[in-house]
Amino acid sequence: MILITGGAGFIGSNFALDWLADPKAEGLINLDKLTYAGNLVNLATLKDDSRHIFVHGDIGDKELVASLLKKHQPRAIVNFAAESHVDRSIHGPAEFVQTNILGTFNLLECARSYWSSLDESAKKAFRFHHVSTDEVYGSLSSTDPAFTEKNAYEPNSPYSASKAASDHLVRAWFHTYGFPVVTTNCSNNYGPYHFPEKLIPLVILNALNSKPLPIYGDGQQIRDWLYVGDHCSAIREVLAKGKLGETYNIGGWNEKANIDVVKTICTILDELKPRTDNKSYAEQITFVTDRPGHDRRYAIDASKVERDLGWRPTETFDTGIRKTVQWYLDHPVWVEGVVSGSYRDWLQKQYS
Repeated sequence: MILITGGAGFIGSNFALDWLADPKAEGLINLDKLTYAGNLVNLATLKDDSRHIFVHGDIGDKELVASLLKKHQPRAIVNFAAESHVDRSIHGPAEFVQTNILGTFNLLECARSYWSSLDESAKKAFRFHHVSTDEVYGSLSSTDPAFTEKNAYEPNSPYSASKAASDHLVRAWFHTYGFPVVTTNCSNNYGPYHFPEKLIPLVILNALNSKPLPIYGDGQQIRDWLYVGDHCSAIREVLAKGKLGETYNIGGWNEKANIDVVKTICTILDELKPRTDNKSYAEQITFVTDRPGHDRRYAIDASKVERDLGWRPTETFDTGIRKTVQWYLDHPVWVEGVVSGSYRDWLQKQYS
């Protein structure tokens, strides 16, 4: 059995669904605080799966985390739990410090205490996998080489600073205590179940609801885009075969400017669900004032994980973004539930 944290969020829920799609897969305990971005609707298909044990709680709750570890004896922990929205971190950094730094600290300490109590064979098999972001590396110019695992940390937002701090804690627990950790730093994820505050789901839903498609500044901010299903497969590989104490960058090899991402979404929607007036969704694009400290470019060099573990993404941006748009079109109940909150609230009551 494994324990995942933040497993009702975007990446965590995709990981849970992917993990349990294999009928032979071991069970998992899913600990999530159910903040605004944690949504049990994402996990609805697992409601009657006995291998999925959902626990509503906070990684900062020492007694709860310790009791879960003692009761379920997991062989690994995958830490997805994090506050992750840059804009929210600018307006309210305290939650990011609380969850991303102090929460990770508490999880590490509870896990280290549990690990110390194991017999030697179980100790050797145990893993703590910390899921992080490429934003800890700062910003690149248009001509800089992509981030490698050797890049210095230069975080530029409260969000990325809090994730950088958590990464440093994880590294220190390995070097100080010999605690068996691996860390992955991923590029921008996209795909199903993405809460509509991030660029891609926001643009899809705003387009369908005849709302403006907001683009910060000139729209030339460049990101490397990673389909969430590919990210989940990479985590499985690192969890299974990653070298202890190592960091692996996980990227999609898909650098795109934000404006080009939005125009691609508009083109796909023009084909799959045309506007009633037959005009392009691109007419809804609106440029807005750039946010403070907006990093210009992120790019991940994922050569190490391919060289050492044999992992490489299977989705191109063109295939992944089409799948993503189609998923949102095919799941209007999920979309309505997230937007209104009513369906999400109803389902959460079914678990309580």
